[in-house]
Amino acid sequence: MSLPSDTITPQLSQAVLAAMNAATEAEVMPRWRALEDHEIRTKSSEWDLVTDADEAAERLITAALRDLVDVPVVGEEATAKDATLLELVDGAGAVWVVDPVDGTRNFVAGTEAFGCMVALIDDGRTVASWITYPAVGREAHAARGVGAFLDGERLTTPAPTDPASLRGAIASKFHPGDADELHAAAESLGPSKPIRFCAAWDYLDVVTGVTDYVAFTRTLPWDHAPGALICQEAGLTAARPDGSEYLPGGDVRAGILTAHPSVWERIAGVLPVR
Repeated sequence: MSLPSDTITPQLSQAVLAAMNAATEAEVMPRWRALEDHEIRTKSSEWDLVTDADEAAERLITAALRDLVDVPVVGEEATAKDATLLELVDGAGAVWVVDPVDGTRNFVAGTEAFGCMVALIDDGRTVASWITYPAVGREAHAARGVGAFLDGERLTTPAPTDPASLRGAIASKFHPGDADELHAAAESLGPSKPIRFCAAWDYLDVVTGVTDYVAFTRTLPWDHAPGALICQEAGLTAARPDGSEYLPGGDVRAGILTAHPSVWERIAGVLPVR
């Protein structure tokens, strides 16, 4: 670990949340349900949206995080302009990872299912993470070895109440295999639905027991480093579908499966997401 052992403190956590809230209050919420057409653009595809809110909020959060812990910041929007930033996540040393508006399509559509996410990564592993839900005034955060907290209360996720009928959320858009096969496998475990296209909310669902598992087939670090650590610290298993450790700088096509450890292996053995 390259960061000093006393870096992650309650004071740091509150300061990060304050920075996220300040950015979303200034740049995101005033545009929610009030976006003009010229404030919405595409990046890699027509499906991949970015707005003025994403870019402006990321600039504010980036500056604030550098003031708190002066290490590089790998923001989703900055990386869209300079892909080499992604290499920092897998390298030695510490980096911040930022998704200023997770679920941009939902934000554009005017739904509540968007969030703001930050993670602190040190020598390739997530050591702390924060998620805010601006439209509903909630937050979750975690530190490795310390625990997970939701709205200020310690969070522990119990085992599924009905292991014989597991409720899942499945990401199939980037699945390299047969999507129909993936959905059929999920249905064999119990009722399933598509992900919300907002990892912040998908991880909130599984950590609070709304769903019993969530499976993703693409794992960009700003989408998954924050939520995976919160789930792990709440007692869930968040790992690659082959059982290997999830590292934010790893292969973004390797997938990630999150569930209670009592059912994780059974789900992993059924879903064709390797």
